[in-house]
Amino acid sequence: MNFSSWPPLLVVDIEGNGCNPPDLVEVAALPVRAGRPDTSTAGAWLTKPRRPVTPFAAGIHGLTNERLADEPGWKEIADQVHALLGTSWICAHHAHVDYKVLCAHLPRWRPAGVLDTLRLAKATYPGLKKYSLDALIDHVQPDLSAAPGPGQRHRATFDAYAAAQLLIAMATHYRTWDQLVAAAVPPGLPGAPDPEEEPTLW
Repeated sequence: MNFSSWPPLLVVDIEGNGCNPPDLVEVAALPVRAGRPDTSTAGAWLTKPRRPVTPFAAGIHGLTNERLADEPGWKEIADQVHALLGTSWICAHHAHVDYKVLCAHLPRWRPAGVLDTLRLAKATYPGLKKYSLDALIDHVQPDLSAAPGPGQRHRATFDAYAAAQLLIAMATHYRTWDQLVAAAVPPGLPGAPDPEEEPTLW
């Protein structure tokens, strides 16, 4: 894989307040450049949700209402998040979820394309029992020692870094960017290859 052929791409991860649809409580966006996660230009934001964080959600990511009480509201940081994402490609684990929530929070934003490490893992490592982020970390054993932020699972900065390392590891199984896109972009999301035309009888 020639990583220099990649378009601008950021690996993203979000954490929510546990409601449906969720309010965001944390967003991370980590650029991948020259086959490496670029933590020096990454973005990470905590935000106080409109509705309280549920006990279940707080138990997963540890971001309680008390912890978020003095953080800015979404409207205060939305332009910053939008500016960093721009029109780059994004990548996330179970990407349609992150894409849908980000679109709801950033109605004027659309990425060039959306890579899904879950979809990519199923194509790259067929036969695994599970394809959760934890299962893939166990299988691939990426180096996560330089992960930014609090350094724990279910925090957006750590999960974005882990997904970036998994993406880079899996990308080495493909010769070209187009092959990676064909394996990693879910149908119906931006960047999905056009379906091949059906042959005609005339």
